[in-house]
Amino acid sequence: MSRLFKRTKILATIGPSVFGQEKIEEIIMAGVNGCRLNCSHGTNEERDEQIKWIRKAAEKKGRSVAILQDLQGPKIRLGEILDNHLDLKAGDEVILEAREDFEHDGGMTLPVQYNLAEKVRVGEPLSMFDGKVKTEIIEKVSDTAIKVKILNDGFVMSKKGLNLPETDFGGDIITAKDMEDIEYGAHQDLDFVALSFVQTASDIEKLKQILLSLGSTAKVIAKIETKKAISSDKNLEEIVEAADGIMVARGDMAVEAGNEVVPIIQRKLIALCRAHSKLCIVATQMMGSMVESPEPTRAEVSDVATAVVQGADAVMLSDETANGKYPVEAVAEMKKVILYTQNHTKIATMARQPEGEKALYDAISGAVARLAERIEADIIVCQTASGTTAFTMAAQRPNVPIISVTPNHRVANQLALTYANSAFVRKYEENFGKHLAVELKESGYLQTKEGKKDLLTVIVSGDKNKFGTDTIKIRHI
Repeated sequence: MSRLFKRTKILATIGPSVFGQEKIEEIIMAGVNGCRLNCSHGTNEERDEQIKWIRKAAEKKGRSVAILQDLQGPKIRLGEILDNHLDLKAGDEVILEAREDFEHDGGMTLPVQYNLAEKVRVGEPLSMFDGKVKTEIIEKVSDTAIKVKILNDGFVMSKKGLNLPETDFGGDIITAKDMEDIEYGAHQDLDFVALSFVQTASDIEKLKQILLSLGSTAKVIAKIETKKAISSDKNLEEIVEAADGIMVARGDMAVEAGNEVVPIIQRKLIALCRAHSKLCIVATQMMGSMVESPEPTRAEVSDVATAVVQGADAVMLSDETANGKYPVEAVAEMKKVILYTQNHTKIATMARQPEGEKALYDAISGAVARLAERIEADIIVCQTASGTTAFTMAAQRPNVPIISVTPNHRVANQLALTYANSAFVRKYEENFGKHLAVELKESGYLQTKEGKKDLLTVIVSGDKNKFGTDTIKIRHI
């Protein structure tokens, strides 16, 4: 079973290409473990439908599927562009004007959904369309408009993002739109909330307090994409510790900090997340060519394989599933790369050992992982109420599938994106981990090795009336 069990998970963005019950079911059956709802696009009415479709598909598959709400944050975007396309030449001068009701007439004054004139300084760089068009700010034209000089040939389209890596925006990164989306999400069946453009750990703490006040049990994912976030190892680690997980948002990070920075930060973040038993998602253009092509490039295959070898919990598809021509094929190709990689090489060892209280959990989970591999166990079963046992077990990156059982639906959904975990909800009873393993074997979900009748199982658990994992059992099932 371990050779067929995908340990690194797949998070897929939901959009027009998979808008419908049938398409959602197709990508989940193809290997999707979590669905991302991008608040930069679409309406809450559409998300109501998407959430219903995802949960129905998960029930049909008999598996937990996570739902992640991705907040837009202070992302600055162009407004609507006439015919959705405007060619630009090096040397052109363009005015960016903030007006909500502004309609582009085809000229060189473009609508922007933010008043840049209040923040920018002449001489600062500004990139459009994910860095494809470079410009320099040359003048503040009015209280609501600035003028930029185009530095290279290119084009822009409606709603494409702007990046200003040297502009100090200050203030709060949670916008009015974000608050509306947070309030909406708190009343929906959402498992994670991803906060965009995180700068410090205090940004995470503020969102957690907001979610708590709204009664939400969603976990917070910090998107790492700003210069400030990666300004020092200390700041980066404080963000990891404060968050429940990290998304390596490589697109904006590359524009904000430079392409050469991204691979090093990715490796560093995966290592930090493992040391702190936090979820780590690697995102952006992992199979970008499959928006238009039925096959990935060799470079994209290598990119996904690298994330698997480094030990990422999950890899993400963005436009590939949201707007691409081949969403199901993109999932299938990504799954194929994950399986081949995990079955033909070892996952990188943990670069740094946890300290303090975390060291105890690490010692226990490390012992379980080494024991399971030494005796060639078929599965590890984690009995968990809060998910902590399963999260710390996953941080060891064992070569054995982890079957987690919990009485909590939210915990099961959140574990759906965690490395090597397949989570199931069952009512708590004595030995309910063993009972689940028997059930899964009888159903055919778990299969014995050729020539053997029993599943060699390592069960890790704790007293439900106390906090902490303290029991390891070996059972033939």
